[in-house]
Amino acid sequence: MKRKRDNKTALAHQRLDQPSKTQIASASKFAEGLCLKKLFFVFLIGSVLGSFYEEILHFVQTWYETGVPVWSLRRGVIYGPFNVIYGFGAAAMTFFLVRKPYKWWEIFLYSALLGGVIEYMISWLQEFFTHTRSWDYHDLWLNIDGRTTIPYMLVWGVLGLILVKFFYPLISHLIEAIPVRIGEILFGVLLAFIFLDMLISWTALLRQTLRHNHVPALTPIGRMYDCYYNDQFLEKYFPNMQHLDQGGRK
Repeated sequence: MKRKRDNKTALAHQRLDQPSKTQIASASKFAEGLCLKKLFFVFLIGSVLGSFYEEILHFVQTWYETGVPVWSLRRGVIYGPFNVIYGFGAAAMTFFLVRKPYKWWEIFLYSALLGGVIEYMISWLQEFFTHTRSWDYHDLWLNIDGRTTIPYMLVWGVLGLILVKFFYPLISHLIEAIPVRIGEILFGVLLAFIFLDMLISWTALLRQTLRHNHVPALTPIGRMYDCYYNDQFLEKYFPNMQHLDQGGRK
């Protein structure tokens, strides 16, 4: 009898030690929870949607003002439809605002502040490193150093509220539904691609600035940039980028 009791106790402990089906299914999910891999996919999705949003907005504005439909690229990189300002904004809002149950007005306020700070900082970094500006809001109402405006920050607030309350739960579910092996491959390939894309794009812009300052190319890479990523080529992908003089004027 004692031996049977011991066997039953051992079996009970063994069952407790074994993971449940729910635990196994949870462990097999890709990018579960608010992890780096999920934030990376949020960044990519936000970059793509932001690119199309800017391009459609510019198309409608141009058509309304001139009567001529003009489609112009609005990106932050050369290869692929990625407007990284929106990507960084989506990732930052997700990271800071999804982890706690904020009220809707708190999400709106924090999103507005985050969006404004990101827009301001990217504008400042672009001007500091490349001596160019892709947007200038000096002529707009309630602008902040021409890099962002209070009304545009309110738009960021609305976008953040939509992201946190409606969009993120959907894309989080879709990302976690990706098979683990496929998800890991996608993550590695897309991470390498977007890293190289940003590296090539932004160093091409840096080389363009040096070229405008009459600094000759001293390496084969610099000469390749001057040949392939020339001003005409870059103007196609960054049509709204304006070079500034030493006084910070266009």
